[in-house]
This record gives sequence, structure tokens and C-alpha cells, in this order.
Amino acid sequence: MKDLSDEDLHQVAAYFQALSEPTRLQILNLLRHGEHNVGEIAQACGFTSANISRHLSLLMQQGLVSRESRGSSVYYSIGDESVYALCDLVCDNIGRRMERTAAQRSSFLKAGKGRRRLPG
Repeated sequence: MKDLSDEDLHQVAAYFQALSEPTRLQILNLLRHGEHNVGEIAQACGFTSANISRHLSLLMQQGLVSRESRGSSVYYSIGDESVYALCDLVCDNIGRRMERTAAQRSSFLKAGKGRRRLPG
């Protein structure tokens, strides 16, 4: 990133901003298993079709999803498979951090149980 212009950095930020909303991550995760239309995505995610359409529009602007019209239906599919490698990398990092936190918490609790209570 060190050689990117300010405009390029804004593009990178917009890409990450598209990934910063849980519903959009849920959509991308659903599309990992194949294409779907708006109604199917809305039903699977538990949101209205209008809400999902707004999220899909933003994901399309960043090239993360593609759309294809078939008759009266529009189907969405993943537009950039590399997003899954990025998300897996982030999820693995978060998982390791949570494991460290759990190990630290466990050590703290064990240390606390070894102490005697002062008479009150």
C-alpha cells in the first residue's frame, strides 16, 4: 500500500467499507455456495428484498458480486473469489486472538482459585 495515491487509498477504504457490515458478509457467505436471486437472499438472511437490494448494489460497486438477468429474475453470484481468502485470513486472526484471550482468562481464574480468602 505504500506506493498508492490518495485516490487509490480511498478505493481500498471503500472496498473494506463494503465488508464492514454484517449483512453484506452474510450475503457473501451465502453466495459462496452458489448464485441466488434477491428474494432467496432476503429469505435466507431474514431481511426485506429492498434492504438486500441496497446491500447488493454496494457490493456490486466494489466488484464483489456480479448479476445476471434471466427473464424476469436477476441472479447474483460472487464477483471476486479472492474476498473469501481475505475473509478467511481475518477470521483465522480473530479466532487466534479469541483463543489467546480465553487462555488468559482461564489462567487468571485458576490463579484466583488458588488464593485463600481473608477472614472477614
